[in-house]
Amino acid sequence: MGVTDSLTVPYASYLRVYEPLAAFEEPERTHWSDYARRGAAPGYQDELRRSLADLVPVPPVGVPVHESADAFTATVDGVLLVCPWRTRLRGWLALRELAEEFPAPVLDLALPPVVRLQAQADYERWRERNPDARPWIRTAVWQVPLRWFVLVADEEREYVPGELLRYRTPMVQARRRLARALRVLRRSDEEHGTGAALAAGLVEVGTWLEEFHPRSMVEVDYGGLVHALPAAGLEADHSAAELAAGLAAMGAGDADGAGEVYEILAARWRAVRERLFAN
Repeated sequence: MGVTDSLTVPYASYLRVYEPLAAFEEPERTHWSDYARRGAAPGYQDELRRSLADLVPVPPVGVPVHESADAFTATVDGVLLVCPWRTRLRGWLALRELAEEFPAPVLDLALPPVVRLQAQADYERWRERNPDARPWIRTAVWQVPLRWFVLVADEEREYVPGELLRYRTPMVQARRRLARALRVLRRSDEEHGTGAALAAGLVEVGTWLEEFHPRSMVEVDYGGLVHALPAAGLEADHSAAELAAGLAAMGAGDADGAGEVYEILAARWRAVRERLFAN
């Protein structure tokens, strides 16, 4: 067993959409049906390990040469739901984000310019043939973005110590919660000048969610963070409930109450993000 087979990657969390087979055109629909029937699908750690393995060669492979044929699957009320990995597409999008966040000298140390330029050229050619493509998975590093918690409710929380912490909700519920939160945040921004940043993030997430089948499932998954954070902290983490309480306070005009909730959430996730810079 190699290093990339046994390594647990602790830093990523995920926002995923699982769509019913009806959302896919043939021959992809049949592919996913057969794929789910075979069982033994790889997990999120397997996907991360494969991505990390591509960074070992010299020069590294910034984006996979071929698109992944794997997916996460779930069966809800007898209906098969599929969340394609689309690792190649997500790799291209991640490279674009890195270019916006880091100066060129830092990027050059991680991925040589020739690798990034080739990836960008490949993406542009692919995009011309696939103008409507979008990923089913969003990834965050050393955090779960607060805007994701708007989509879910505390009663949908699943926690298994050492294994997983996730929320799963029907798409219709996620969209409904997002719309309610936006109304509260926009009103608060008009009256008090607060909530604009979270509202902007929700608009962007909402636009993405509109691309998917209305009978999809939305998942907020702590992913590898369950291996990196103390069990006691995860047990006590009810961020979705706290954010809902903060929005309720904001909607009732209780700015102080909303501010207190925000400070609790901000402190929790600030401490998590600081682990990014720990030795």
